[in-house]
Amino acid sequence: MTYQGIERRKHPRISGRFIVSYRILENADAESKRDITQTKNISLGGMLLTTNRGFRPKTSLAIEIRLPFDPNPIMLIGRVIESRQIVENLIYDTRLMFLAVDEQHRHAIEQTVRHHTKKED
Repeated sequence: MTYQGIERRKHPRISGRFIVSYRILENADAESKRDITQTKNISLGGMLLTTNRGFRPKTSLAIEIRLPFDPNPIMLIGRVIESRQIVENLIYDTRLMFLAVDEQHRHAIEQTVRHHTKKED
């Protein structure tokens, strides 16, 4: 079912599968708690990714994502908006809002969105 309501997003969002590693920001044992997944969609304001557990709203995640227009991984901080169970205790759709994006990474995300938007037209 496609959403028929008013579009409230500030930034265009594209479907795309990009490799992401993430961890809970407050976790002291960071490296052992890192997980790898992929995005379902991304925009300059945030992303939807698949996770293997649910997260409470407002949980901060340290994110490392690889995009085609930047040879280096992009480091971001995201805040969980919602984590919805898809397969019981196995797969969750987790929506994140980016808390801060520096200019270089903003440019890489914008280029990626622009490139994929052109491909979808």
